[in-house]
Amino acid sequence: MRERVEKALEELRSFLQQDGGDVELVDVEDGVVKVKLTGACAGCPGAQMTLTMGIERRLKAEVPEVTQVIAVET
Repeated sequence: MRERVEKALEELRSFLQQDGGDVELVDVEDGVVKVKLTGACAGCPGAQMTLTMGIERRLKAEVPEVTQVIAVET
């Protein structure tokens, strides 16, 4: 499952990078994907929207076992 999540994140990465941001995969456990938002995405007021409407939506579509995506600080 981790490999499929990585692949889906790679496809999203270019969109985030266009706005100066990025996403890093931290962990995948029991359907919960933990990511770290970096660059312009870190601390951005729209980061939660990007996380749920962009990243989580895409990951759930590509990897049905994903139940939740959460942002963490590392």
